[in-house]
Amino acid sequence: MNGPSKRLLFWAPRVLCVAFAAFIAVFALDVFQEGVPVGQVALALLVHLLPTLLVLLVLALSWRREWIGGALFIVLGVLYLLWARNRPFFGWAAALAIAAPLLIVGLLFLLNWRYRAQLRPGA
Repeated sequence: MNGPSKRLLFWAPRVLCVAFAAFIAVFALDVFQEGVPVGQVALALLVHLLPTLLVLLVLALSWRREWIGGALFIVLGVLYLLWARNRPFFGWAAALAIAAPLLIVGLLFLLNWRYRAQLRPGA
């Protein structure tokens, strides 16, 4: 494995995870409505940002222990599919927009863990 591919494999799950967190954070913007008290909007925003915070927490745990990210992101993707399948908004396109990035990031973290010795000599 050469230098550029090592860097790509190392950074890909981390960058994709941050991009995914930003993507799901956009869905929290629907709490802003005219005439709603500030305290109620702040609480709703916090609740809507919990999935984003969860993804970022798992990323922080996974940064140096890639197997944790591999396992947890795959579990989150599968749990989302199980949760969403009986919802009225369920459609495969919508479900995969959330679950697929989680599964891909999980697989990339598992690859990071598998090739850890080559990605970080001495680690």
